[in-house]
Amino acid sequence: MLGALFLFVLLDATAKHLARSYPVPMLVWARYTVHFVLMLALLAPTLRGRLVSTARPARQVVRALCLLAVTFFGMAALARMPLAETTAILFAAPLLVTLLARPLLGEEIGALRWMAVLTGFVGVLLIARPGGGLVTEGVLLALAGAVSYAFYQILTRQLTATESPVTMLFYTALVGTAAMTPLLPWIWSGPLPDFGDALLIASLGIYGGTGHFLLIRAFRDAPASTLSPILYVQLAWATLVGWLAFGDFPDGLAFAGIVVIGCAGAMIALHSRGARRAR
Repeated sequence: MLGALFLFVLLDATAKHLARSYPVPMLVWARYTVHFVLMLALLAPTLRGRLVSTARPARQVVRALCLLAVTFFGMAALARMPLAETTAILFAAPLLVTLLARPLLGEEIGALRWMAVLTGFVGVLLIARPGGGLVTEGVLLALAGAVSYAFYQILTRQLTATESPVTMLFYTALVGTAAMTPLLPWIWSGPLPDFGDALLIASLGIYGGTGHFLLIRAFRDAPASTLSPILYVQLAWATLVGWLAFGDFPDGLAFAGIVVIGCAGAMIALHSRGARRAR
């Protein structure tokens, strides 16, 4: 899990660096295409038809499109905002999942989880407050990414009972590549990448594909209730990498907002863990 989270931070930091010179849709295309090619090369020879075999193809496609939206909105936000603040707003997704869990999943929301949701949204307001120095367009893009991420997580919960994790991972790569490749003549603009930038662009797919593979392995080898609180280590690493790589460090209120979001999400994760143990 920790390895997956670190790769996701590297993915975001690399995308932020590349977005200074290349259009975001081109980077999104590269992230999914390299991921897709890697899965074909490494898994297709052994898994063959099992790689695409699914009982719920329509829901697999919708889930993959939600992750594609997360990637696009997230990279677009990173091009406009610091790494730590963007990551923190995207991490509002578990709070939205809690709100949507009752109508979409039939889950009960207790008082503690309601308190955690309200606390987390206070954290978002501390980061995105007027006068905080963040670009409004970037904040809106990050919030759109959080909403997309929430629906992606809900669809993932619905599919995990019947679908293979590797198949779910393959569909995210397949759908992302299929959706972005026809747009390539319109989104490929700017300078041709030199060898160094080409390696960085290819690394987006390596970070994303390997990170999600490690995530799947983590959830196979340990209970979700154990792993969920660890997800918020990514906030700490995003803050550290943003400071080291770009010289960006949140001001006092924004840093407090990041901590509040992390605590609220961890509270929800720990509460869910206790509820599972009780059942």
